[in-house]
Amino acid sequence: MIVDASYEIKLERFEGPLELLLHLIKKNEIDIYDIPIALITEQYLQTLDLMQSLNLSVAGEFLVMAATLIHIKSKMLLPVPESGEEIDDDPRVDLVARLLEYQRFKEASEDLEAREAIWRDIFPRGETPGPELLPEEIPISDLNLYDLMAALNDLLARSPDPVVMQVTAETLTVKEKMQLILDEMESVESLLFESLFSASFSRHAIIVTFLALLEVTRLGLIRIIQPDLFGSLRLIKTKNFGRS
Repeated sequence: MIVDASYEIKLERFEGPLELLLHLIKKNEIDIYDIPIALITEQYLQTLDLMQSLNLSVAGEFLVMAATLIHIKSKMLLPVPESGEEIDDDPRVDLVARLLEYQRFKEASEDLEAREAIWRDIFPRGETPGPELLPEEIPISDLNLYDLMAALNDLLARSPDPVVMQVTAETLTVKEKMQLILDEMESVESLLFESLFSASFSRHAIIVTFLALLEVTRLGLIRIIQPDLFGSLRLIKTKNFGRS
């Protein structure tokens, strides 16, 4: 499987480095006031490596945050001053303050978005409604990029590259896979995330499918939701799907 390396995904609503840090804190069930910098730095750098391997457009702010985390980690590795010497402030203080401020703005934004959705339901604009979902498929929340990347990591962990000689190479571009996804969604109301990834997929094929999924999501043709906490991810069509 040959990945279309020239295809670069640029997400208009790309979550920034603070969102990634909050995701890692939530994932590891960490106290935001007592962040284990060594663990978070390691996972942050691993995520950046995965993003770059997927040919995602990584803004400079991600690299600045990486340098900040490494700097904080190095300061925390310094020996503790002997008794009587002046003790410096916790090097994590500024980072925690930034995270808390970002979290407040994020929660306020989500609250405004929820209110907008309520008023939109009360005073509809006459738009064609999207597909009706079954009760068990009502979305709790849309997933962010890092939730999807965690799902990708799980798939890659279960699909190691086989040590075999390939006589012929199958080529599949991201654009072609996008069309295959849309064709598969055409006759259904929703689709399980994992159903897009065949058990026989190679790691390259999984990555191509993931990039195609990101692109059709960015184009507003589908949404990816998690109906139940820690449950399976599901794809649903948006009202723009038929216009694709």
